[in-house]
Amino acid sequence: MTEKHYVIVGSGVAAVHASKAIRDHDGEAAISIFGEEDVLPYNRIKLSKGLFTDLHSEKVLIKKEKWYRENKIEVQSGTTITKIDPNRKVAMTTCGQSIAYHKLLLCTGASNRKLAMDGATMHNVHNIRDMNDADRLKNGLQNGDHICIIGGGVQGIETAWSFIEAGYQVTIVEAAPRLMIRQLDEQGSKLLTQKIISFGANVQLGQGVKRIVGIDCVQGVELEDDSLLRCEHVVYSIGIVPNTDVACQAGIQVQTGIIVNENMQTSDANVYAAGDAAEFQSKVEGLWGGAIEQGKIAGINMTGNHVAYQRQVPVTLFNAFEMSLFSIGLVDEQQCDTGLTRAGGEPYTRIFIKDGLIAGAISFEGVAASLPYKIAIEQNIKLDGIDLAHNSMEEIMGEIMKRSQK
Repeated sequence: MTEKHYVIVGSGVAAVHASKAIRDHDGEAAISIFGEEDVLPYNRIKLSKGLFTDLHSEKVLIKKEKWYRENKIEVQSGTTITKIDPNRKVAMTTCGQSIAYHKLLLCTGASNRKLAMDGATMHNVHNIRDMNDADRLKNGLQNGDHICIIGGGVQGIETAWSFIEAGYQVTIVEAAPRLMIRQLDEQGSKLLTQKIISFGANVQLGQGVKRIVGIDCVQGVELEDDSLLRCEHVVYSIGIVPNTDVACQAGIQVQTGIIVNENMQTSDANVYAAGDAAEFQSKVEGLWGGAIEQGKIAGINMTGNHVAYQRQVPVTLFNAFEMSLFSIGLVDEQQCDTGLTRAGGEPYTRIFIKDGLIAGAISFEGVAASLPYKIAIEQNIKLDGIDLAHNSMEEIMGEIMKRSQK
């Protein structure tokens, strides 16, 4: 009998958790992870949150080398899978090596969306997706450099904080009317912006960048109002594009991402997908927690067990500019029936209510305080009988936690 071989294409967090789930349910089969980078799978969040730490230390690894050895999981770093043949159940590398598989998992991740404007290909225009990007950026910095961050989402702001902590001047440019528009309401974003400005950063809202100015190296960015911001480096973070080329080549169904069912199975029964490349119920999540869960579910189902993936409540835990906040669930007031804000406003906390349930929450209480709100949303705990008009936020959440334990 031929030995089963589980092949995982890509070496992100989804891949690692999938390999663990496979090993937990199949102690004998061969498991191989193929990653393009010459390093063991690492925590990509560190590239923005800890840009100026030692990104090559063991601390950034998702699992240390010993773990893969003990679990008999082979990691082939620096190896790119360029195509798969679902009929022959074979994956092929850039070197022409053919790898037979029993089941295959596509954890091909995503690429940063590219800037489309004059000057975008100039030297000193950066986007940070992997370790090499981070190294190239840091190696090009000089004391006194001014950095322009294009994109006021979570990654852009975390990157800005890394630069501020390291002593560089920073400008954040966001085309939307406020920072972190997907995670924060107007008041929450205002508080965050005030804090960022208090650390000396310049924040430009409500207009985009028209072009990047310079000859060989960046000299500045021209905004839509024709004003010029002087800078020596541009770092942009404007969203992601799922990596679907391998799936497309194999004739596997793709829309924005690689389409999967609740078992994380693609249109080919022996090929699965998870993480930033996967599209479930017409949505690419692009979230760290979702990638972990999708990897686990894919791994379990690849071994012949059956567990359905349920989309996670979106959670953003943010800790930068000496602010600790969280945003959970649906925080768009236009889609909700009402919202309640903490009396007195300190620390700022707001819950969003829809159909008699808490649909989302924003709070500057600190990430440790996020659990009750997450439980309330996940368990669909009804607010019937709670006097929302006269009870404090603490009293409301206390009652909800009591109901969650019944």
